Amino acid sequence: MSYENKILQMKKMLKKAPKTEQDEKKMFKKPAVPIYAKQWEEAGLKRIDNDYGTVFLIEKHYSVDYQHGDFRLGELYDAFQLWKSCNDQHPIALTNATNLVFYDTETTGLKGVGTQIFLNGILEAGQSGFVLKQYVLADPSHEVAFLWESKLWQENKTIVTYNGKSFDWPQLQTRWTLHKKDLPKLPEQKQIDLLHGSKRIWKNDLSRMKLSQVEEEKLGFHRVGDVPGYLAPIIYLDAVKSGEPSALLKVLEHNEYDLLSLITLYIQATKLLCEGIQEESATTYTNIGKWYGDLSNTVKSGELLEQITRQYNNNETGYAYYHLAFHQKKQQNFEKAYYSFNHAIPYIEERQQIIAYIELAKIDEHRNQNYEQAIYYTNQAYLLVQKSFLWKAEQKHKKLIELEKRRVRNEKKQILHGK
Repeated sequence: MSYENKILQMKKMLKKAPKTEQDEKKMFKKPAVPIYAKQWEEAGLKRIDNDYGTVFLIEKHYSVDYQHGDFRLGELYDAFQLWKSCNDQHPIALTNATNLVFYDTETTGLKGVGTQIFLNGILEAGQSGFVLKQYVLADPSHEVAFLWESKLWQENKTIVTYNGKSFDWPQLQTRWTLHKKDLPKLPEQKQIDLLHGSKRIWKNDLSRMKLSQVEEEKLGFHRVGDVPGYLAPIIYLDAVKSGEPSALLKVLEHNEYDLLSLITLYIQATKLLCEGIQEESATTYTNIGKWYGDLSNTVKSGELLEQITRQYNNNETGYAYYHLAFHQKKQQNFEKAYYSFNHAIPYIEERQQIIAYIELAKIDEHRNQNYEQAIYYTNQAYLLVQKSFLWKAEQKHKKLIELEKRRVRNEKKQILHGK
């Protein structure tokens, strides 16, 4: 082919208009309505047809007086007022229901590109009540329609979940990415994961952090006849294969419980974080005090930890004294820190005991110039490390050398100063 002909061919190619977004959408082949659609509609699932296919929906409304376990759903608005009145900066703090979404999914598996979300559960709060919308995937070929209908691509939402940061939202992002040419961009949304909050509040108080256990022990809700979550994928796939949705409705009920419990868990967490000591254990309030300390709210942390040491028995206050001691040390109140470390030691675990003994030795060496007492506390720490199974051999040896150096240094100071 001559050079001139090549130029002409290139010009023809350039004249071809680039594909527009509308053209791309025209290329999308809308899947057929499932043959069992009428059967699912008769069971109470509303059929929605959009540009991408078919979605099924169950919608429910709850009044503010609806009772779920120990709480009315309307107490959520009281929680907003609590955050306003306590005026604390906190990761779970909310002051209104604007664009607030309680979100939970059910999926066909736990991980991997082959795992699909088949149920998007969305519970939103309005001024007159609450609206639950459960979108059900008609079948895997209707996934674009299912994802689009959720409206989660709309911006400025606050998503409240239970393990959503690690599972639900990343799974949604994966599915969205696979269909990005057909869907609006999924924005990053503000996330409040109440699993992380529950761990911070009830660490060493609850043996497990499964939502159903939190419901029973902390929210006053007991599930009756609930479908275990691990059966949900099997039930969904069977419903698609057979067209029979009765068992699938039980999965939707399981998802409904999860979402209602997200509201009551948020209410309870807010009360514990804002109202001060009420009826929970010293462990719970110690965890909360430590959480505020980790958030650099030293005033709130110190006040709460001190309150625990006054209101609970000695055997319950070990960790409150332990964390309070670090707070007091940071405030340069070494006398109180010394007192708190001493009170903590009989009631805390081995690792923390070792740390407390070392902290006492530091105060005696550097503040009190009481080298004899510093040697005593160093020896106590040394003995605990020597007997301990907490460290590997190399780490243990290194720790013992460090404590030996501290002891020798204090012995030299004792001789030098005659103390």
